[in-house]
Formats: sequence, structure tokens, C-alpha cells
Amino acid sequence: MKREILINAAPRETRIAILEDGKLVELLADRPDNRRMVGDIYLGRVDAVLPGIQAAFVDIGTEKSAFLHASDLVRQTADEAEDEDEDDDDDEREEPVEKKNGNANGHGSNGRRAKAPLIQEALKRGQEILVQISKEPISTKGPRVTAQISLAGRFLVYIPDSSKVGVSRKIGSSPERARLKEQVQSILPDKSGGVIVRTVSEDVTPEMLQRELNSLMSQWKKIKRKTHFQKAPSLVNRESGLTRGLVRDIFSDKVDSLAVDSKQVYNEIVGYLKDIAPELIERVKLHESQVPLFDTAGIESEIRDIFKRRCDLPSGGYLIIEPTEALVSIDVNSGRYTGKKDPEKTVLRTNMEAAQEVARQLRLRDVGGIIVSDFIDMETKANRDRVLQELRQHLSRDRARTKAFAVSDLGLIEMTRQRVRQSHYQSSTEACPTCNGTGRVLTPETIVRRMERSVKRMAVEGRRDNLLVKLHPDVAMYVLEQERDLAQKLQKAANFSLEFRDDPLLKPDEFKLVVKAQGRDVTQQYAIA
Repeated sequence: MKREILINAAPRETRIAILEDGKLVELLADRPDNRRMVGDIYLGRVDAVLPGIQAAFVDIGTEKSAFLHASDLVRQTADEAEDEDEDDDDDEREEPVEKKNGNANGHGSNGRRAKAPLIQEALKRGQEILVQISKEPISTKGPRVTAQISLAGRFLVYIPDSSKVGVSRKIGSSPERARLKEQVQSILPDKSGGVIVRTVSEDVTPEMLQRELNSLMSQWKKIKRKTHFQKAPSLVNRESGLTRGLVRDIFSDKVDSLAVDSKQVYNEIVGYLKDIAPELIERVKLHESQVPLFDTAGIESEIRDIFKRRCDLPSGGYLIIEPTEALVSIDVNSGRYTGKKDPEKTVLRTNMEAAQEVARQLRLRDVGGIIVSDFIDMETKANRDRVLQELRQHLSRDRARTKAFAVSDLGLIEMTRQRVRQSHYQSSTEACPTCNGTGRVLTPETIVRRMERSVKRMAVEGRRDNLLVKLHPDVAMYVLEQERDLAQKLQKAANFSLEFRDDPLLKPDEFKLVVKAQGRDVTQQYAIA
């Protein structure tokens, strides 16, 4: 599979696109007003301790206090940490690398932890504590933090309060895993912390490992020194920027090329690679054409489409993707694809295409949390299993942790995907001021009936003021075409005169009641429903 990285660097925004076999599969964006925070280390102050949920809120200087659970105060048990898997492909490390049980999405994994202390015994209000962001603010929630600090390099992740050496399970060779573990153990000073060896460390010399370990340990000493001179809440250490973090974590011999359209960023990448992976420099290309880099790759239209509900499949079927507060629902439809003779084969083909596209869209849109996919019903268990296997195979390419459960009795496939920041939909869009994010507005007839009830309320109170009724042009047109005698009927029922007038400044589902003599708006007083 051909993998490419494209970096579009502008003064106010950096966008990174990851392509697989020429198809866009991931989009990362960084803006000054929406800076990535995962991995940042803060000196915080405990705001509140809540024994009832075994958690604390920590003031780290952000708009909302950070959430710290008791389980994030302790590391895993020693016998588990040794074999810990490390998510080395996550951009900017995502979550602290050992955090496997009770991750930021609330669903567990393979690891197990030492028993967490009682939060009320470990922390007191006003206490200062060093924490690291593991999940950015999402919706109405503040950031989630952990007291388990970890510092990521290209080859190693240094864990100051651990004592074990682990090797990524993504290094499949047992002899190589054993060799790397022995190498790191030989260079790691006693009682100086723990280390996880990352996937790209295969074939790395002991000297390079030693150099990076020394750098990470030195970085940790500087962080500890800062805490003696800074007052909480304050930022103590900022994680590497998006571009540097991505080059550190992803760019390897498994990536065919990296193209960047900024000379400054190009020089920074080349300079960084000279120290850690000089053999990769020839794969870095500077895009100097007047045609924008993303236009050259033909992916701008795909980027625009990530906000659409509908996603078309090659055969003619399509997906409908609906984000909600609780979960993301995905509906699979056969559309115009009707196959030839065998209905089951038609359904299977559509579902197999949908399984591939669902996995891609989750990565591309950076959707997290709970996802429920409603595939087209299949009669045989063998076909259901094939679709599930296809989905899992493509999900395995995802750098975020994912899990897809078996097809339910209702024909649904439930999934979870690691969520540490807002999706592109959440970060790049805002609620419509008219529909408040529902995507629906009231019909003209519904608005007219609401207005009618409001006028009648005025009549019940005995008011006899002549009234000006302002309507959105579409609603006024509905009245003119469908209910031309409405004003006359209302006047007779209310016993005062009414005049309808269109107002293009109103929202589609708004109306206004204005007392003519005084020019006073009485809408709020009478428009209950």
C-alpha cells in the first residue's frame, strides 16, 4: 500500500493530509485559536474533590477545570506494564501510552491497573499537582488529565514514575522485542523511570537509543525544575507542534513520500530528520508549483465533503452519517444499485463497500466515542461475518484505538473509537442560529398556527389594539397562496384589525406582533407556542 503525507502550511492554519493508495484517509488541522493540547503538561491546583464519583477537578488555567479520575493517579501493575502495547502511530501521542484500562472514551481494554487510591485520601482541595492532558475539551466538558506523565521521543517513550521497560506489540518478532528490551535495560539507569520502545526502533543502534533517552530524561529534569518556580495554574511543557509530532510519530520507511508547500517547514523537517532518520530525507519533497498542493493532489473536494451527511459508494449505494450528542449513527442504503438476479449478493456487495467506507470516514472525519452502523439486512450468518471482518480489517489501519462488536440481533454493528479531541464536524462548524443545530426548521403552516394562537391570546385578555403581524417572506407567501382569508377570519374572532407584512430580517420560523399605535413588540408576551 502506498502511503503519502501532504502538509499545507499557512500562517493561520496548518493542514496535514494522509493518503493511502491515492485516497484521502486522514486530515489533521491546527489553528492558533484551536491549538492541540493533548500531551501538554500543567502545574494545576485541585479545585474540588468528589468522593462520590472518585474524581477531582483541577484548575489548569483553561476555561473549564480539568477532570482527573482516581484511576489516573496510579500506573498499571508491574506484571502488566512489562508487556504494555504502545500506540506509537498516534499523532502527538494522543493519550498517555500506558493508559489502556478505562480510556478517555470510558471503555476498557486489555491492560489492568494497580488498585486506585481513594481520591479523598490522595488529594486535597488547594493542593498543587502535575498533570498531563489526555483528552481535549469536547462539547460542554473540560479537558481530561492524568497524573501519569509520559514524554514521547521518536524511538522511546519515557515514563518518569514507572520502573519497567516495555516494547510495542506492533514489533512482531519476538527475538527483536527481546533484543530491544535488553538494550534499553542496559542503558537505563537504576530508579530513573521506565521506558516503552516504539515500533520505529527496529534496527536502531544502541547509541541512538542512548542519545534519545538522555534527551528525554533531561527534558523531565527541566520540567521538574520549572515546577519550583511557577505558580499553579500554569503550563509547564508544551507538546511538539502538529507537524513535528507527526514526523516524529508517523514518518518512517512505511511512508513513500512527504510533500510540503512551505520552505520554512521543509527546512525544519529536514533539520529534524538529520538527527533521527537521515535516510528519510530523500523522501521529503518541497512543493514549489503555483498550483496549491492539495489541489494538485485533488483532495480539496474530498475535504469539503467531510461535512456532508451523505457519502456515496462506488456501486451506487450510499451512507448517511448523523452525529448526535450520545453517538454517531451510520445508515447504509443500496440506493440505485439493484444488482442483477441474486438479492443477497446485491446486499453483500453494498455492505462490503460500506464497511470499507465506514472505516475511512471515521478516520477522515475524526469521529470518536460510540458509533452504530445499520448495514442492510443479510440472511446468512456467513455474509454477516464477512462484512464484520471487512470492517475490522480496515479499522485496523486506524491510528486511534477502535473496537467493532459482533452484529446484533437488530442487524446493527456497534463500535467504539478513541476520542481525545473534537471531530472536524465539531471544530469546524457551529450550530445554525435558526434551527439551533437540529438541521430542521418549522414549516410555514406551523408558524402560522403559532401566530394564530398568539393573536387569540391577545383577544382573550380583552385587548383591542390594532396589530401589525410580521412574517418571514416564505411564511407570508404561504398565507397569500394557501390562506388568503386568514386576516379576515382572525379580525372577526379577535375584534381588532390585523395587517400582515413580510420581513426578510426574520428567521424562517419567527414572527412578530407589533401594536401599531405604540410601535411596541408584544411577541414574547403572547407567543408561548
